[in-house]
Amino acid sequence: MARYQVNPDAVAYAEELIDKRQYVLRSEWGRVQPRPEQENPFLERNGWEAYAKWHLGLTEGAPDHTKGRYAFVYGDLRRLHRMGLIACYYRAAEWGHTEIYVAAHELLQRLDAVTSRSRSRSGPAR
Repeated sequence: MARYQVNPDAVAYAEELIDKRQYVLRSEWGRVQPRPEQENPFLERNGWEAYAKWHLGLTEGAPDHTKGRYAFVYGDLRRLHRMGLIACYYRAAEWGHTEIYVAAHELLQRLDAVTSRSRSRSGPAR
């Protein structure tokens, strides 16, 4: 089984996206997660460093600048998706990738704290 380490640049970028409110709270992750037809043009335009920031995990032993190096995508290459973080959380927990599991959990906690503060400032939902 592959082993992964947390990608600190991806964690920092996810935190930045949360702070800038660049997220989607409800989505059908299976439909919006990046596919090769989105990833390849993104890579051509933005490069590997930008691509890497969308993946919480780095595959140990895989060479840089290959898609196999990057795992646990959490957004659609434009915005963070709460369901993407949940998918990372569950997949990492299922396969025992504790560091990834913890990183996804902490990002979910941060996102939920930010969104609950926003809701409480705007008053009760109608």
